[in-house]
Amino acid sequence: MNAVLIAVIVMLVLSVARVHVVIALFLGALTGGLMAGMGLDSTLLAFQDGLGGGAKIALSYALLGAFAMGVAAAGLPEKLAQTLIHKMNGNAGELNPKAVAMTKWTIILVMVAMAIMSQNLIPVHIAFIPLIVPPLLGVMSKLQIDRRLITCCLTFGLVTTYMFVPVGFGSIFLNDILLFNISEAGLDTTGMNIMKVMGIPALGMFIGLLIAVFISYRKPRTYLDAPIAEEKDKEETSAYKLWVSVVAIIATFSVQIVMQLMDFEADGLMVGALVGLGILLLSGAVSWRNADDVFTNGMKMMALIGFIMITAQGFASVMTETGQVESLVTTTAELFGDNKLLAAAAMLLVGLIVTMGIGSSFSTLPIITVIYVPLCMTLGFSPAATVAIVGTAGALGDAGSPASDSTLGPTMGLGADGQHDHIRDSVIPTFLHLNIPLLIAGWVAAMVL
Repeated sequence: MNAVLIAVIVMLVLSVARVHVVIALFLGALTGGLMAGMGLDSTLLAFQDGLGGGAKIALSYALLGAFAMGVAAAGLPEKLAQTLIHKMNGNAGELNPKAVAMTKWTIILVMVAMAIMSQNLIPVHIAFIPLIVPPLLGVMSKLQIDRRLITCCLTFGLVTTYMFVPVGFGSIFLNDILLFNISEAGLDTTGMNIMKVMGIPALGMFIGLLIAVFISYRKPRTYLDAPIAEEKDKEETSAYKLWVSVVAIIATFSVQIVMQLMDFEADGLMVGALVGLGILLLSGAVSWRNADDVFTNGMKMMALIGFIMITAQGFASVMTETGQVESLVTTTAELFGDNKLLAAAAMLLVGLIVTMGIGSSFSTLPIITVIYVPLCMTLGFSPAATVAIVGTAGALGDAGSPASDSTLGPTMGLGADGQHDHIRDSVIPTFLHLNIPLLIAGWVAAMVL
């Protein structure tokens, strides 16, 4: 059996069985390498070579966590949370039902809007999550909002936006990677309306979000009022510190935007976080006396995400070294011959498997495009249908993958108080409500375009 398929299955089964994601990724990679005949030494070397690719991301997230905790120490998020709680309370100190409902829907809409804007208007990807979400956990607990719902909202905005709107990260995914690689593979896409082509897959994810909001997770869910981190020598909040926090946040995001516009190869997230930290320290919004504890707690909050991202790069490296991604695609396609209906389903399923293992749709597209495009042309799919198949196959698995930042991001925010499990509360809900509808919608797009 195909080594890549076995590796992904092992990784997913172990993750669902509550084996830590880092261990599951390592054992999955080891299984895949041995199944491919690479041998123990070559498999471990390939895994180690891939680890370096995730180090930069891990350090960026750690610095971002430190910055987020610094902003929290200055009091801005707490002030926001207190304002929301005050609006929920009536004159007698009891919860006002109308205000509770309005606050709940405001939080849901803000989460979706922030996730969407993080891909284009303010292209910081998941960088906003540790700044916005942890301080609101107390409000969410008071409202009894199911955090699996918030996960679906965040992941929907992160994934659907870049696979549908060709601006910001969407421009990179749709124009620079998807259409470019398809053209390189021999298919002319000149004049194609990419939003029209990817509209059906995006609609599928929107329907999945509606199911999560109004059916699956509409009922209240009880959470403990647990602290995010141990507070030591809590500093007094002042208007000055609040305004400094606002300036630091704007500076952090602005640095990333400027570096992206100027095509810097350096990581804008890392530089932006350092700038924000510098502003908080030099202005005195966070005192030097408490700086070490504040930043250490922030890095601890993000440490798990960093280790998972590093390990995921090792897993992806082993999968590439097996050389069996291509054989998985071709073998699956050959099983269905000239049956376009089944062939489209097979290509989408393979894309799902590959992306769930690698954890990045941006990395999956170049791998599958060189095989999918000639296959689609042979089977008689239209150019639009081919683009829909390849684009959907690449995006499938970004939501619902244990190693994807589209699920790791929500987990690092919603799990800041230890009450949100990565697999059961992020991976499985997003897989069911976003991946499955996307798979079905992509299949429909392949047939009607």
